[in-house]
Amino acid sequence: MQEEFYAVAFRKKLYDKLEVLQADLDQWMDYYNNERTHSGRYCYGKTPIATFLESLSLAKAKMLDEHVNENISVP
Repeated sequence: MQEEFYAVAFRKKLYDKLEVLQADLDQWMDYYNNERTHSGRYCYGKTPIATFLESLSLAKAKMLDEHVNENISVP
């Protein structure tokens, strides 16, 4: 975030109010997570939120499996 938002924002604009900086950050975060495609290893050109939502069911299933395995007692 430092390199991708703050370093660029502070070169382009002089902020006199924290609320204005926060509004710009909120707008950038929305773009960063919902609009731009990501080149990460398992993103395959999808947005970060699309990658997260597609993997959510897998993560929930893994958590359930781990929870069930914790509750099984071995005699």
